[in-house]
Amino acid sequence: MRRFLASLTIAALALAPGACGRGPEGAIRVVVIGGAARLADPAAGPLAASDAVLLQNVAQGLVRFDAAGNIVPGLAERWNVSDDGMSYIFRIASAQWPDGHKITAEQVARALKRDIAARSRNPLKDALGAVADIVAMTDRVIEIQLEAPRPNLLALLAQPELAVVRGGYGTGPFRYSRTRKGGELRLTREIVAADDETNEKDEVVLDSAAAADAVRDFALSKSDLVLGGSFKDLPFTRRVKLPRGSLRFDPASGLFGLVPVRPGGKLDNPELRRLLSEAIDRDTLIAALAVPGLAPRANLLDSSLDGIPPPVAPAWLATAFNDRLSSVRPQVDRLLGKAAKPAIRVAVPEAPGGDVLFQLLARDWGALGFTVERARSAAAADFALIDEVAPSSSPAWFVRRFRCEAVAVCDAQADALMDAARQSQVPGQRYALIVQAAARIDDAQLFLPIAAPVRWSLVSARITNFAGNRFARHTLTDLQRNPTSGD
Repeated sequence: MRRFLASLTIAALALAPGACGRGPEGAIRVVVIGGAARLADPAAGPLAASDAVLLQNVAQGLVRFDAAGNIVPGLAERWNVSDDGMSYIFRIASAQWPDGHKITAEQVARALKRDIAARSRNPLKDALGAVADIVAMTDRVIEIQLEAPRPNLLALLAQPELAVVRGGYGTGPFRYSRTRKGGELRLTREIVAADDETNEKDEVVLDSAAAADAVRDFALSKSDLVLGGSFKDLPFTRRVKLPRGSLRFDPASGLFGLVPVRPGGKLDNPELRRLLSEAIDRDTLIAALAVPGLAPRANLLDSSLDGIPPPVAPAWLATAFNDRLSSVRPQVDRLLGKAAKPAIRVAVPEAPGGDVLFQLLARDWGALGFTVERARSAAAADFALIDEVAPSSSPAWFVRRFRCEAVAVCDAQADALMDAARQSQVPGQRYALIVQAAARIDDAQLFLPIAAPVRWSLVSARITNFAGNRFARHTLTDLQRNPTSGD
């Protein structure tokens, strides 16, 4: 076991000396891991990391997140929720589009309705299934009417997927322009000062880069902040010497594990999937990733969700891995025989973190007699990795991620429970139905959980007011330079 962990660590964390230099002056420089940022249409499909950062800063929604993940005013300067939780009324601040035209409630309502329309591919469309209508009541007042109470609605509205975009323009708080350097953007905003004081100008340079380049340049003090890190590129942070305390992790809630993607065949067996889940050495993977506070998980729901008690982990999770493996092996032989087992094709990212996970699965499932192969795509796999952060603290998102409309291997009775929960007007009843649906998903092993999703950032000592949060969303509006940090 120790030798295997050491080999994973060496493969993932090849250390190299870092370098130091003068930091950028003037605007705060932010680099997002991935491709060049663009003002994407949220209704067109899932957002790339750089697109999400740009949207949430230049095209805010009715509300937005602050640095700690709290809800603060966005386009709406204030809002009220009806006593029955069925109506949210927002008063939009007096503001203009970048072209000088006034922002109206009708325009905002039209943009939001487009995000949840039947043809929309917005990833939050299903989570907003309880929205009955979005109505402009006056020029500056908008109402969201619900079919059932949704206490987590504001968190969804603060996500970049619900940023308000019109005709290629965002609604602030930043405005942006392209510089002459590649995909680099310059974000600027004016901060209105108190009486008799001069307005301040806030300026950020936003760029993107491949993970290895982003980490290396941060170590060379060429940037102030790196965003968009996940488990797959975390090993790059161990290959250079980073400033102490610069690597920050979000306490993210969500899904990180394997989902079966091929119905039928010898592997489409809930009992076999349970045994495969037992045979995953989660502790070794967590030790290789070295993320503080990351814990193994074997349930769909986590312990931080609203309205439900903490889930009870299966007894086997507390059993030493070698003891579990000794118990699992004969059970697999009983199901499939002692002859050669079918190959298991797994789709994991082609990245250092993906390599670590694949090596672990190849070792653990190989000990049961399976040959584990790396699939080129989820469509060609038996199991694919899900690595997603939950957009709110509602347990409904977790179960609805596995409805029959969304996954290849599902449970019709769990779907019926989800539908009943969506229609329920009583919160306690709704949460009970969600827990029942989650139990069916766990029993059928429609998801093999491993841990919480890993999200990380690199934060220079020159930056203050940066905080991790459960949504792994980071506004650029609250960043400040620390004048005493030095370089």
